[in-house]
Amino acid sequence: MANVTVFCFLASYLVSGVMEALRLRGKSSFNKLVLRGFALAGLIAHTIYLFNRSQQTSLPPLLSSTHDWLLVLAWLAIVFYIFLTLFDSDLAIGLFLIPIVLALIGSAYFLQQAPNQLVSQEILIKEARHGWAMLHASLLVLGMAGGLVALVLGMMYLTQHRRLRQKQTMKEGLSLPSLGRIARLNWWSVVISVPLLTLGMAVGVGLGLSTQQGDSPLSFTDPVIVTYGIAWLVMIGFFVWLLTTSRSQDRQTASLSIWIFSFLIISVVVLQIISSKLDISSHGPTQTTTSVAPSLKEVSE
Repeated sequence: MANVTVFCFLASYLVSGVMEALRLRGKSSFNKLVLRGFALAGLIAHTIYLFNRSQQTSLPPLLSSTHDWLLVLAWLAIVFYIFLTLFDSDLAIGLFLIPIVLALIGSAYFLQQAPNQLVSQEILIKEARHGWAMLHASLLVLGMAGGLVALVLGMMYLTQHRRLRQKQTMKEGLSLPSLGRIARLNWWSVVISVPLLTLGMAVGVGLGLSTQQGDSPLSFTDPVIVTYGIAWLVMIGFFVWLLTTSRSQDRQTASLSIWIFSFLIISVVVLQIISSKLDISSHGPTQTTTSVAPSLKEVSE
């Protein structure tokens, strides 16, 4: 188990994605069996990898590094995929979700994999702050997972809408829910994810303000912080519009879900990659409140 690498579950998910695409050619019980088997094998390897990382760093994956945090997000997406396909093996959600999971795992390769030493130092200084940091990272990853679901549901809605408009039929062995059902699920995904993200950001800001007296105080002019702020304002505008508009705007809601949550996920991943490579910031999902922790030498003194 100690030899499990990212490639192990990435390859498994890739095979599952290929099997999902092959189902477009027609119904195949063998394809279903193979894709389920590889998806489950990938999830097991994925879980073992995160467990090993946690043992190595003595920290939960949500706090150890941005690399691990992003892999937790991909793990949640795969759990959601397997859970749904257990109830409906013909559901075509894998065609939309697995490519995103592969992109997340591929992006994690470019993120910092070393344990977040500053988090460890923060635990040494004040255990209570570790709990708040964990709450911050957990709310963000759950909110991002909800946004990812909204993104996938938006794509499913537009695909189903186009299929029905052109009077096309799905391949045998593949199905999509009705437009009404997809729209309801999409609405709830947005309504749940935006508050979670808002609470996560609020906890992060609060922790950042509590460390403003450190050597490297949180800067609200940091490019990463500014981008997060813009993304949050856009999400809040979408959230308010969603609560006040008529449900008859389902197609527009689906389109906005795709654009807004694609922007959020891409901006977060790209900015974290830039931060990891250029070291222009240390305020990622697992680092927002820890950049001002004193050095180990200071702790020992």
